Amino acid sequence: MNTFDNSGNCGSVEPAASVSEYATHPNENVSMFRRGLRRLGYFPDEVVPESVRVNWTFPINYVGHTAAKASPVPTPDGETIVFAGDSGWVHAYAPNGEKRWATLTGATELGFHGSAAIVDDTVYIGGYDGDLYALDRETGDLVWRTRSRDLEGTLAIGSSPAYYDGRLYVIAEYGSPSSGALWEIDPETGEPTWSDDRIWGQPHPSPTIDLDAGRILAGSNDGVVYCWAFPSLQFAWSFQTGGEGGPDGESKADGAFRLGAQIKGTVAAHDGYGYVGSWDDTFYCIDLEDGTEEWAFETDGSIMANPAVDVDEDVVYMGNDDGAVYAIDAKSGEELWSADVGGRVIGGLSVTAGSVLVGSYDSHLYAFDKETGGQCWRVENRGRVTSAPVPVDGRIYYAERAVFSNYYDDDKETTMDEPGHAYCLVADE
Repeated sequence: MNTFDNSGNCGSVEPAASVSEYATHPNENVSMFRRGLRRLGYFPDEVVPESVRVNWTFPINYVGHTAAKASPVPTPDGETIVFAGDSGWVHAYAPNGEKRWATLTGATELGFHGSAAIVDDTVYIGGYDGDLYALDRETGDLVWRTRSRDLEGTLAIGSSPAYYDGRLYVIAEYGSPSSGALWEIDPETGEPTWSDDRIWGQPHPSPTIDLDAGRILAGSNDGVVYCWAFPSLQFAWSFQTGGEGGPDGESKADGAFRLGAQIKGTVAAHDGYGYVGSWDDTFYCIDLEDGTEEWAFETDGSIMANPAVDVDEDVVYMGNDDGAVYAIDAKSGEELWSADVGGRVIGGLSVTAGSVLVGSYDSHLYAFDKETGGQCWRVENRGRVTSAPVPVDGRIYYAERAVFSNYYDDDKETTMDEPGHAYCLVADE
């Protein structure tokens, strides 16, 4: 179902003829979560249709775990879309909805919440079983599997791998104590080649690489953004969110950190700055050179979602728990507009030639005019839309959570009413 308020101008702009590697990847044979190394979620070569309909869908998510669901990732040629589910299955579909393959991995308890990185003929993805998988892009066959024990006993890998210059980079989580590590992996063999375990608080965000700034960075549940020089991997700096003195929540890991300013979203890097939100209700712009705060934007709710950046207009788009989407001037931190989405936003936003796409806890996917914030349309789904919407060649792919009854009621049995689905939208002509 589409709902319109006629204040947006989706579909009335021209797409960019090409996209630079700034927003994608230096290599044309690589496709990643948030499109590129900088994790910008920027698609200037795509135009969102003025009206859309569901072209095809299939069930993919069955687990009540509250993390955002994995986002679809297209192969570099756009001919296959890879979806990962929370029951351990990885699926590959053609744009017309034809299933190419489906592979059941060992991540059967909580599945996948990070998304794939696709390099040439191989799909790389980390699971909540703590293992890292490499699958054949054409068949789904297992190429290699790096076990949790080979990564010093990982609890889970909720991040999405980054690939550059013959190496994979992934953030892993540990349970005792609550901590994490940045790993470098040989993509040919799955063998670990380097790691740094200084991270606290079971990090979920994915590593972001800014080649111009020479930085690789990620946030964690301790409210800290950690940054290493790249490609040397020497530790550069850390930035603590949560205000002066840091967060004041529950003490964890024998006092190593406190909750209250968790960072769940992946940093977006643009023009020497990193953009990320925190559970301290604040969205930050951080100087990538030295880790100092450039500006902070305060909201009325926790921020969990992955921001999107229009690098040509210097505008960053952010959603949070107060049920709103914000457009913010990337240089000054000034609010340009805000729009209501009827529920929490915890997945990733995507910005196209003329529109911003965002999923909501109210079970809708929204499209807004990126200049005015006017709503173009919204699509009603089954469950909460918590993956990033990914536009490819005029189609929009995304996934939702399963629908549960009594999930937050301790006195009643929680039951799944309907599995969460993956969707493909097309123009409603």
